[in-house]
Order: sequence, then structure tokens, then C-alpha cells
Amino acid sequence: MNLVNKNICLRAVEPSDLDNLYLWENDTEVWKVSQTISPFSKFTLKEYCTVANIDLQTAKQLRLMIDVTESNKVTTVGMIDLFDYDAINKKAGIGILIGNINFRKKGIASLSIKLLEKYCFNLINLHQIYCFISEENKTSINLFLTNKFEVCGKINDWVLTGNKWQNALLLQKINKS
Repeated sequence: MNLVNKNICLRAVEPSDLDNLYLWENDTEVWKVSQTISPFSKFTLKEYCTVANIDLQTAKQLRLMIDVTESNKVTTVGMIDLFDYDAINKKAGIGILIGNINFRKKGIASLSIKLLEKYCFNLINLHQIYCFISEENKTSINLFLTNKFEVCGKINDWVLTGNKWQNALLLQKINKS
């Protein structure tokens, strides 16, 4: 199965992704939604690049880089993750970042979610994919609702941002086939 849709390609992490990973993983604005609390060193991320492609069964997670092709030029614009992979209950969490701000609000995140969903439901036979999103992150909530995820729960005071507690919504998409 090719993880390609129109001009979007999801691919494995490569050592050449180190600079983008360093930039995106250390962006404190991203930390607010990823629950990261400390910076990553280039050394740590370089080591991650060498083991990032351990199989999903072993690692229980998978990171794919999002490439966009425009005018025969390929640009890595973000990453999409599966995490908390549970083979017994056939579910996994999903997260996405379009790190290159010049490529936001162009439908790339939505197409990437559709590609990952196809992989999850048709290749690794998951029953559901899900995500937790801060109630205040309207952009992400709308992204997942647009992709037919359903809000199925609310968790109060789930994330502390600064001095303010934020609720989180649980969104899920069930494989109906």
C-alpha cells in the first residue's frame, strides 16, 4: 500500500529529517498541544532517527513524515503519529503537526489523516483511531470533525497550560467495515 494521495506522501523518518525534527520538537508553541515539557537535543533526535522505523508491533508507535510535492519539488512539511498502539483491542492514538507554517490551512493535514486512516483500517486492521484535543484547540477539533471523527467524551481539567486547567475532548473514528 502506497501512502500517497494527490501530492501528499507519508514516509518513514530518515536521518535527513533531523533538522526539521529538532525545529518542530523544540517549538514551545507545539509543546502546548503535545504535552512536551523539555527540549530535545540534536543527539537524542539523531538517535531517534536511527530507531524510528522499528516495527509498530514492537515500538507501539509509528511516526511518518508528511511530504508535499509542488512543481516537482518535494518539501517535508510535517509529521503524523500513531501512538499507544494496542494490537489486542485494535486501536491507536493519532497526532499530527504541520510544522511548516507556509503549508497550514491548505488541506494537507486532512489528506494526511485520510492516508493514515486508510493504513490503519485497511492494512493493520484497526477497529478505531482516537485523539485527545484541548477544548480550546478549535483548529484541531475542526480538523478531526471534518474527517468524520466523533466527540465521544470530555475530560475536565486534563491539561495545565500556564496557570489554567483545560478540558480535553476525546474524539474517535470507528472502522465501520
